[in-house]
Amino acid sequence: MRLEGKVALISGGARGQGAVEARMFATEGARVVIADVLEDEGRQVEAEINEQGGECLFLRLDVTSEANWQDVVAATVDRFGKLDILVNNAGIYRTETVEETSEELWDQVMDINGKGVFLGTKAAIPEMRKVGGGSIINISSVAGLVGSELSAAYGSSKGAVRIFTKATAIQYAGEKIRANSIHPGIIETPMTSELLKDEEHRQYRLNRTPLRRIGRPEDVAYGALYLASDESSFVTGSELVIDGGRTAM
Repeated sequence: MRLEGKVALISGGARGQGAVEARMFATEGARVVIADVLEDEGRQVEAEINEQGGECLFLRLDVTSEANWQDVVAATVDRFGKLDILVNNAGIYRTETVEETSEELWDQVMDINGKGVFLGTKAAIPEMRKVGGGSIINISSVAGLVGSELSAAYGSSKGAVRIFTKATAIQYAGEKIRANSIHPGIIETPMTSELLKDEEHRQYRLNRTPLRRIGRPEDVAYGALYLASDESSFVTGSELVIDGGRTAM
């Protein structure tokens, strides 16, 4: 198994892409902590993984709270003894243009998508240092690579994640703590379901994707699995684009 003996913490792991990552990591031998504000959904995923023979713990996490992050990391280590992998998966998606974006909305998106990644990374590094290294995987977006006609705050927050990941990679490479970002294109998850119910918008997305399909959470989870595993031991500071060819156009 590709993650045997490793302990992984996944923020936003209660549903969608994060839940798929949690199930996949557990199948590959990791002991998994899923952390989210969605308690009912999180406990359901926890139960499913444990019933299938994995080891999973759900913890409530508000990613904008440094104290909450510290508590979750401490609880992870208390339960499983260490922390090897952090997936900063939690995030929100908004489609307002610059003029449509209020100051409050800007702050909310930046807090969850940007500050949440910073706080999770900051909390995880000391525990990874204790075990001689680790892998931090930050879920960004193609909107963090190129401009978008559909959003202002979202793309800006994901661009911040991209550069923060590179800073982390450089600063902690000497301690064998790797940091990489994943940049998905359009993925069918609860976060995008309302947008994709609109057939005109769905077709717009398909037309801009050379592989002519909407991404699945598994497409991203397989990328995260690679970056979490020792197969990527020489990979840090990189951008893994999983977008069906969107940014190649």
